[in-house]
Amino acid sequence: MRNTYTKDDASSTFSRLAPFIQEYIYNNNWTELRPVQIEACKVIFNTDAHLLVAAGTASGKTEAAFLPILTLLHENPPTTIGALYIGPIKALINDQFERLNGLLKEVNIPVYHWHGDVYQSQKNKLLKNPQGILQITPESLESLLINKHNELSRLFADLRFVVIDEIHAFMGSQRGCQILCQLARLTKVMQSQPRRIGLSATLGDYSMAEEWLRSGTDKPVITSKIEGAKRQIKLALEHFYTLQPERQIDSDITAYERYIFNLSKARKCLIFANNKSQTESVIASLRQIASSQGDPDIYYVHHGSISASLRQAAEEAMREPNNPAVTAATLTLELGIDIGHLERVIQLESPLSVASFLQRLGRTGRRGEAADMRFICAEDEPSPDATLPEQIPWQLLQCIAIIQLYLEERWIEPIPPLKYPLSLLYQQTMSVLVASGEITPASLAKQVLSLEVFAAITKEELKLLLRYLIDIDHIQKTEKNTLILGRTGEKVVSKFQFYAVFADNQEYVVKQGAIAIGSIVKLLPVGSQFALAGKTWEILEIDFKRKIVFVKQVQGKASIFWRGGSGAIHTRILQRMRKVLFEEVEYSFLQKNALERLRKVRSLAQEAGLDKQNIFLIEKGQCCIFPWMGTVAYRTLERLLNSFCRESLEIQKIGGINPYFLTVKLGKGKWKSLYPEIVSLCEQRITAENLLSDSEPLERQKYDEYIPYILLLKAYASDNLDMVELRQQVSGWEDFVGD
Repeated sequence: MRNTYTKDDASSTFSRLAPFIQEYIYNNNWTELRPVQIEACKVIFNTDAHLLVAAGTASGKTEAAFLPILTLLHENPPTTIGALYIGPIKALINDQFERLNGLLKEVNIPVYHWHGDVYQSQKNKLLKNPQGILQITPESLESLLINKHNELSRLFADLRFVVIDEIHAFMGSQRGCQILCQLARLTKVMQSQPRRIGLSATLGDYSMAEEWLRSGTDKPVITSKIEGAKRQIKLALEHFYTLQPERQIDSDITAYERYIFNLSKARKCLIFANNKSQTESVIASLRQIASSQGDPDIYYVHHGSISASLRQAAEEAMREPNNPAVTAATLTLELGIDIGHLERVIQLESPLSVASFLQRLGRTGRRGEAADMRFICAEDEPSPDATLPEQIPWQLLQCIAIIQLYLEERWIEPIPPLKYPLSLLYQQTMSVLVASGEITPASLAKQVLSLEVFAAITKEELKLLLRYLIDIDHIQKTEKNTLILGRTGEKVVSKFQFYAVFADNQEYVVKQGAIAIGSIVKLLPVGSQFALAGKTWEILEIDFKRKIVFVKQVQGKASIFWRGGSGAIHTRILQRMRKVLFEEVEYSFLQKNALERLRKVRSLAQEAGLDKQNIFLIEKGQCCIFPWMGTVAYRTLERLLNSFCRESLEIQKIGGINPYFLTVKLGKGKWKSLYPEIVSLCEQRITAENLLSDSEPLERQKYDEYIPYILLLKAYASDNLDMVELRQQVSGWEDFVGD
């Protein structure tokens, strides 16, 4: 859609809005409606289609959805909840709750938020008088569908709009499939289709997003894609060897830590890390440096294992104007929570995707200022006898590739749908059964298989699941040939964790006296020290029954006990990384150390002939494969070798780091047969399912343990392996394989 608008467009849109909204706009000194808001108003006022709002961070997407929705609800008040807002995290819902309350304080349209941290008294107000807008997480909506099944019509019969925020965070996931199931179940109760509005700042394939948004409905989707004015971007990328100390006697502060401190000092700054351990470690270091210099403690940590009160304290500190604050976060602050005027974003290591880079970049550069994002990559300095793959700074190359893919092509990863969300299939089957109380097998099958996300599941496969659930006592068959909840199944569904389709870790709450600090997964002995919320704690006592760890704060830096982050990296990123190695461009955003490290690895790559071959003999009997393909194709290649080449190539060991390189220890003289063997296998009619054994553990999702193994095999092969892409990638190796 067009991105330019006349004064008449803005004026006519403004005049169409409800008077209280016009007054709000005047009182808050808005100079104009933004293009995304004008476009959204046109679609919502003039059509009955679904709407996909694709616009940059801070472009006014939330208001684009709600200004016209609230106008229509004001003009024709619904008899039940009129609009449902579904958000990915509690903090975002809390933030939007405050924003909408400010907009609606002068008018009789109530706003309710509903999640695990909201008091029951507030929820009871909605249940007593269902009106206005309900803001909710998918998990709390699941709870409503089960526990208030008989009241759903009273609550939602006149529901007209469903707003799904940050839809890229839901697409391609079991949780996103759960939302589509929930909306289909609500629609069945209402016997009408509310309009859906999806919001996102980072979408690569709009057709995929449109397909996801319209799933299970007969309405079209209109996309409002607003590019917006080009903004200035300040990017910098620096590199460090992690163990390199500052040049001063007895310093345990590294140059890497000092650089981060100086970048963030006296600023409103958000530090993104790819896992919880990094957030804890960096804040502990910054706090230590600040203390040694007599600087104030302005440091916070924000991730899922920090208590809600401490996360809220971090958000409030970031929002407070004119006071510096530095918060290290995982993806919990990647989404659109309002944290005020942010001066700088620092990214530790490379983000996993271009989409994540854009989300994080979008947190800064508001109020017309340039977006300022600094990348810092660190690695252990390679030893003199390090092998070729160990000498390559993979994170540095990935950072450059991700930045260049966006700057050069504006490319963002597409998000393919899940074909076999089996963990969700179990949850939704049990959810429908619990809500019904008692149901015939035919009716249960009809309800479950009518959900669009299970289109690939056959009747026979669902029968197989139901028989299995009866065998393990999750479901019981009555004498009347109806189905009811089994005793073992009751133990699963009676817990509040059942509402979530993502896995829940058994965590221990950490408390200093009566104050909750957060939680840890790995339990340590009394007297042990660990890091949490950027501080070091010593365990005083453990209450095993209540799962509480009592601690006191101590000085110094302690170890952290979380595993690293995970996720799939797209093949385009690996291909662009390879190009970075061999093009002669000196990217303007590279700082001194990063530029020097890139020059060094480019020289190494040229000398080694990495541009001419994919397979190298790196030491006696051990080969290294540089596939230059993404996580899924890499995983498929690894399994292909493991399943079909163990005997023919006398493979003793397969290792490497997905998706960067693969190491294979072979029998004597076998390395030259490796490439022909891979090519030969790719030419055969091998399917992804052929790469799986009948005994390997495939329980990766929350409820996989309750799924028949034969179905798990099929699902894993479909959603985690890709022989088609592997064949395509290997076919391009012909010019890049050594003699």
